[in-house]
Amino acid sequence: MAEPVDTYALAPRFAAFLRVTDVVDGLDAVGLADITLLDPTIRPLWMGMKFWGPAVTMRVLPANRRMPVLSREEARRSHSIWGKMGGFAASLDPHIKPGCVVVTSTGGAREVGWWGSNNSMDMQARGAVGIVTEGQCRDTDEVCMQQSPVACAGIGRPIIPGRAQLVEVQVPVGCGGVQMRPGDIVGCDWDGVVVVPHEVAAEVLAIAAHIAIDDKKGRRALYEKLGREPDQTVDWQAAQEYYQDIL
Repeated sequence: MAEPVDTYALAPRFAAFLRVTDVVDGLDAVGLADITLLDPTIRPLWMGMKFWGPAVTMRVLPANRRMPVLSREEARRSHSIWGKMGGFAASLDPHIKPGCVVVTSTGGAREVGWWGSNNSMDMQARGAVGIVTEGQCRDTDEVCMQQSPVACAGIGRPIIPGRAQLVEVQVPVGCGGVQMRPGDIVGCDWDGVVVVPHEVAAEVLAIAAHIAIDDKKGRRALYEKLGREPDQTVDWQAAQEYYQDIL
């Protein structure tokens, strides 16, 4: 395989015009059919969510102990208490960069909303363009309303303390049955989630760009045949101009 590329520079080119399906077709062409597709249960929480970005990974495991009984005052500090108990053995903070996607491997943890309305928005505020977890998200009314970009396998109700613990960050992880490494490009839209290994990202981009332009041309002709007003999804000229350096 080719030498790794700067995926922080490359990811915006995926985001400009490509769908997950275009990129999946490109991955087929380089011999990576299917093995880069996350479990189809991992889906965006709201229609219209799209993101592409390099992975920042976190490995979460099921807890092997419970929280003690808490007083009313302590209940407001349950996360900090869990931290002192070793529940957060690593920190994402140094690794979050504008444009990244936070990928959470949960190790089969039972129902727990590792991501919710507060911490997902915090990731947004720090520049993350997406969050992918094979576990659950909670507070989903607010997550959808504030359009925090979370793709998850389900909706959870409980909080983290006593249920799951963060053990490592920025290591290769398994998420949704797929290997994901720091820097691999992660994409999401309503069709699901895919990962592009960084070694093949440039080639997959070029192939997917050809596929996307051909699709836009074909659908543009059908729009005209049906008398429909063209929209941005069939603007093949703009896509061709944008990708002209790699076509």
